[in-house]
Amino acid sequence: MKSRFFAWVLAGLSALLLSGCGYNNFQSLDEQTKSAWSEVLNQYQRRADLVPNIVATVKGEANFEQETLTKVVEARARATSMQVTPETLNNPEAFAKFQAAQGELSSALSRLLVVTENYPNLKANQGFQDLRVQLEGTENRIAVARNRYIQAVQAYNVLTRSFPTNLTAMVFGYSVKPGFTVQNEAQISAPPTVDFNKK
Repeated sequence: MKSRFFAWVLAGLSALLLSGCGYNNFQSLDEQTKSAWSEVLNQYQRRADLVPNIVATVKGEANFEQETLTKVVEARARATSMQVTPETLNNPEAFAKFQAAQGELSSALSRLLVVTENYPNLKANQGFQDLRVQLEGTENRIAVARNRYIQAVQAYNVLTRSFPTNLTAMVFGYSVKPGFTVQNEAQISAPPTVDFNKK
């Protein structure tokens, strides 16, 4: 009888301790980061799906710069070939590789859109213009999805590093998740040079 009583007391104390340790908060915030990450991947996939249509439309311009198209196709191939799993969120090295591949695709697409300005027939092509609008919309969706992921990771990381929940994190092996970083941070932190002097 006493052993049964002590078992109930121990179970009650364990439940009380676990309710205050943040374990359930970790579960909730971990799921939020995974959900936000899934939305980021969804938008990256949407962009990757647009690339073949853009490339096919641009190829119709007979003298378009082949090297620019090749770089876009190669960047898309690298970005879509990476196997991304929920565990990628807990692996800073894999996360950085994925981020670099997506950054490379963003850069190649930006160069493509800049180069297309030199081709009046392409600029006048309604199909290309529609694809361009879809791509710009997708880039905006990517930015929103990344922002939501950043916020979810921030909430998770604060819980992971705050006392007393950091003790729970250590016991259950919860570690800080990587956030998105900017590839060219040094370049964009420098203020732009503006010269109003006409010569």
